[in-house]
Amino acid sequence: MPDTFSVPFQQVLDRITPHLPPYLRKIEPTPYGRVRFEFAPFTGCEKEPVKPAASYDDPQLAYVLESEDQAEHRIRTVARDVLDDLYQQASKRWQDAAYVAELRRVVRDAPERWRAYEREAKALEAAYAYLRTAEAGREWPAAISRLVDAQDRTRAAADRFDERAAHIADAQYRHLYADLGHTQALTEAGYPEAKDWHIGDGLGGYFRDGLTAKVDRLIEEQEQHLAKVRRLSGTAH
Repeated sequence: MPDTFSVPFQQVLDRITPHLPPYLRKIEPTPYGRVRFEFAPFTGCEKEPVKPAASYDDPQLAYVLESEDQAEHRIRTVARDVLDDLYQQASKRWQDAAYVAELRRVVRDAPERWRAYEREAKALEAAYAYLRTAEAGREWPAAISRLVDAQDRTRAAADRFDERAAHIADAQYRHLYADLGHTQALTEAGYPEAKDWHIGDGLGGYFRDGLTAKVDRLIEEQEQHLAKVRRLSGTAH
């Protein structure tokens, strides 16, 4: 592989070796003047990778004016840049792992709660659709009563799911700057089906626009529609 650094890579490596982390598996230059790092997998439960404090006091990395020693200035500048890049990349990998690890902790039984909501939502849809049939007109009070029951059950199921969604949304907010997107992070946590979940927004511990709010809007739309039907039809339904 051609050496595209303005200084030999081995000299750079010699300077930074005392400050390399144990989770670094491989370090090598690329043909494009960059360095490729290979890290052991992070669990996300470790402390976040940070550049060792000792590196700031290392005389082999201390800043030297170019006018004083051009060769040393260049070697130390490149060495510090490589070390910075290493820990920045490690931190990014750790942030992704920490995001996934937290999701694994907070999701818990959210899949079961979502499936329970879906069952109730389908029942609500069916109860509402039934009101458009001729049969519903012959038993209107009972049909409306079943709709109300379905609305209540759907809202209760949505509220139960929101208990988990609030924690998921909070994790998403606190890991906002992770490279992983929300859906990808949930998939890596073991929940690919989460792409269909209505999570809502977590804003520093404040949860909004959850599933319950969505169901409330649906119920309001249904009731407004029924009120309009009664008004336009001139019936007591």
